[in-house]
Amino acid sequence: MDFNNLPKEKLFYKIGEVAKMFEMNISAIRFWEKEFDILTPKKNKKGNRLFTPKDIKNLQIIYHLIKERGFTLEGAKMKLKENKEDTIDNIEIVNHLKGIRGFLVNLREQL
Repeated sequence: MDFNNLPKEKLFYKIGEVAKMFEMNISAIRFWEKEFDILTPKKNKKGNRLFTPKDIKNLQIIYHLIKERGFTLEGAKMKLKENKEDTIDNIEIVNHLKGIRGFLVNLREQL
């Protein structure tokens, strides 16, 4: 899952779009919003959540910790309090390695 190529012109994403990006239920995203104070989507007059690119990045960090690394909710909260930057660096490294792997697989198929 690589979120480095989000459309730059889009300022807000609806919760349905975000759920589709992460292949998650909308209810899980709402739950994480309550559990993690780094998720702060805006709400319009109707109460619909609007996620900024910063919210998407924060959600990516939470997703990485819980879904990819197997942290519990409490473990993920502690990790974010202890060293959020280390986690961000790890995500960037993993995404970069996935990109390299994709390139190499593509190259192998062309040979």
